[in-house]
Amino acid sequence: MGQYRLQRLNDQLRDEISKLILHGDVKDPRVSTFLSINRVEVTNDLAYAKVYVSSFLPDNQLQKGVNGLNAASGFIQREIAKKLRIRQFPKLQFIVDAGMKEGFAMVQKLNELEREEKERAEAAKSEEE
Repeated sequence: MGQYRLQRLNDQLRDEISKLILHGDVKDPRVSTFLSINRVEVTNDLAYAKVYVSSFLPDNQLQKGVNGLNAASGFIQREIAKKLRIRQFPKLQFIVDAGMKEGFAMVQKLNELEREEKERAEAAKSEEE
């Protein structure tokens, strides 16, 4: 499958899985509507798809949510296969993606360093006067 078509399929799968989670169609109580799908990577032979899930929930709740999504993967595959017309639908595997939390923590640290630097500059300026 061409790279452009594969990327388009990745985007379609991400959007459809996000809609199922957001609308509450996945009835597993472990699956929260606060889970977000960051990206989907489908293999070239369309056999498997890794679905990266993240959230600002605590790590244990995020892991429970991913376990719930893995348990409901058959339902999710069936619902999306009804909408997408592809010959072979990939088997979904949900994986925890901690990148969003790490990025947010990094931005907070940078903001804190910037604030400290401003405070030092203001203190040095007031000492000069």
